Amino acid sequence: MALFGSFSKNKKESLDQGLSKTKESVFKKLSRAVVGKSKVDDEVLDNLEEVLITSDVGVDTTLKIIERIEERVSRDKYMGVGELNNILKEEIAALLEENNTEDVDDFELPQTEGPYVIMVVGVNGVGKTTTIGKLAYNFKQAGKKVILGAADTFRAAAIEQLEVWAQRVDVPIVKQKMGSDPASVAYDTLSSAKASGADVVIVDTAGRLHNKINLMNELSKIKKVMQKIVPDAPHEVLLILDGSTGQNAFEQAKQFTKATEVTAMALTKLDGTAKGGVVIGISDQFKIPVKYIGIGEKMEHLQIFRRREFVDSLFS
Repeated sequence: MALFGSFSKNKKESLDQGLSKTKESVFKKLSRAVVGKSKVDDEVLDNLEEVLITSDVGVDTTLKIIERIEERVSRDKYMGVGELNNILKEEIAALLEENNTEDVDDFELPQTEGPYVIMVVGVNGVGKTTTIGKLAYNFKQAGKKVILGAADTFRAAAIEQLEVWAQRVDVPIVKQKMGSDPASVAYDTLSSAKASGADVVIVDTAGRLHNKINLMNELSKIKKVMQKIVPDAPHEVLLILDGSTGQNAFEQAKQFTKATEVTAMALTKLDGTAKGGVVIGISDQFKIPVKYIGIGEKMEHLQIFRRREFVDSLFS
């Protein structure tokens, strides 16, 4: 049996490359944390705590990881610093496994009555439109019939950008002019999807966090209108976060999870940052599955988040 099951060699190489900046940063900090030490002691653990926090893992998640390693140190009596990498991998992967649903296979969809509806939320600039385009591409590659809905009518640029992606991926898009009622766009999108026998619908929405009440009302209205066409829509509310913003991504996740019921997350732009540790913290803290990660510019660089492979790439 292959180490990573269905995870191909190419995908593993892409993941390693995409996380290279974070990995390099973590290893430099780890090297400094254990210099001159032969075994894991209190000083090493204190240094390790600093390494994880400064790698954007987050304080609460870091303390959990340190506690788990402390338990192993006390149990094993003597633990060499050479073992620290493997122990980190094991404990972080186990922590994420406890706090999340199981990993999903490549761009598969659960069985639903009618199309599977994904409502996408997130502030401007986090890679929302790009992620929608890459999702559409990957679902299409998996043999699914995809339709996009441009319900971020607050900005003309949002509609135009989504239209560019629809053309690039060669999937239909439903849109109205800027300033139109987003719920009306969502209604038209689901009506079109149902009539054409689409398998998956991806609806973009505006993310204006400066007025959370308006955002909550708008998203609630979109959901209600969707349910007139597909009763259990949306099947997924996907929050897009920019991984390169580190702790700011935590704050956005807090705000959006208060504004609407988020069921899955995607973290983008991990290839251009040393802050990839934020995936570990967000995955642990919010108890909401991180479903996708963006590790590069290409269509196939949007990957399903697989915890063990991610941790292996980060600490190998």
